[in-house]
Amino acid sequence: MKAKASVTAQKLLNLYRQAHVIDGGWAVLNPVFMDEATEDVMRELVNLPTGKMLVEHIKNLRSGETPMDSIARELLPYGGMMVDATLNIDISSEDIKQLIAAVNVFTPNQDGLNNFMKNPVIKKFGTNWIALTQSALGNNPTELERFDDVVRTWNAYRAWDSANNIISNPINDRARAQLQVDMLEYETYLPMFGEAGHQILDKLHDILNIQKNGTSI
Repeated sequence: MKAKASVTAQKLLNLYRQAHVIDGGWAVLNPVFMDEATEDVMRELVNLPTGKMLVEHIKNLRSGETPMDSIARELLPYGGMMVDATLNIDISSEDIKQLIAAVNVFTPNQDGLNNFMKNPVIKKFGTNWIALTQSALGNNPTELERFDDVVRTWNAYRAWDSANNIISNPINDRARAQLQVDMLEYETYLPMFGEAGHQILDKLHDILNIQKNGTSI
């Protein structure tokens, strides 16, 4: 149970951080938080970076303080406390110019994503590249909005690779449980690949349906 709770907690935290690029936003995600954040999951969340913010958000939802289609401004994942916590690197005016140029020439495909990730500023940001780029572009709303396409594309290709790995290999109970946790992400991003994405999504649903029917692959 503990292992499953930790997996679910990390998944919910990932969704929380990616809310700005998920169709439907908080109206879609908040019911997921309410349904899946058991006591065990909440205990796991408080030990994860920014997890306490998500815990507070879930408590606000459950108390009715926050509507199901909203979030308190101070608990936004890439605003307020979270940005202050992650922004621990110097960002020069030249860095910002490079980011603006990179966002403006970005194309939402694999080559465009590869070129963007090779940008020296993005490399300097490391694993915090999303939050730091959003912070750096805070005074450039047009580029900040275009940056959402970069993050959406990055998430889409990550979901594509993960989904293809799942359907190409034997699946065990743990992998199937992880798939159930991750399904919202697959449902969000795989349709971006057109008919091929829908076919893979159907196969993922088939895996979960087999589990519900009590049979194995």
